[in-house]
Amino acid sequence: MHKRTLLIALAATPLAACGFRLRGAPEFGFATLYVPGTSAFVRELRRQLQASGGKLTVLTEPAQQAQAEATVDILSERQERVVVGQNASGQVRELQLRLRVRFRLRGPQGDEWIPDTELLQQRDITYNETIALSKEGEEAMLFRDMQSDLVMQLMRRLAAIKPPARP
Repeated sequence: MHKRTLLIALAATPLAACGFRLRGAPEFGFATLYVPGTSAFVRELRRQLQASGGKLTVLTEPAQQAQAEATVDILSERQERVVVGQNASGQVRELQLRLRVRFRLRGPQGDEWIPDTELLQQRDITYNETIALSKEGEEAMLFRDMQSDLVMQLMRRLAAIKPPARP
């Protein structure tokens, strides 16, 4: 039993020595963030920001915008479904699903902290006409998964911003 404990401790030592640690809650350089919009992406972003466990207050009402230290604008969201493979008779056999989100982050005076930026996620999916209904469900699930990934990418970018010091 003691040998087993010793082996586990020895195996964990390199991880501790290299500086490895789990990603914790994001720390934002601003205390209040205004997130306008009503799309599914915006709702997921708000939910994740509020659940992040930090000291960030998410403002959603237009009347609250003046109180915000930063504003994230979701400029566009686009779902794409592109045919990338066909069989000899021209039937679709493979699709590529893409989700594109453009955003920017502005400070209280309207100065851009993150200029207009596009994030992209894509997934490949096989397709078969005989099971089209189940493939539609799979596509919806993949789009939700890509949306969650993009929300997490956006949150990491927001956490990386250090606002300029106020005079």
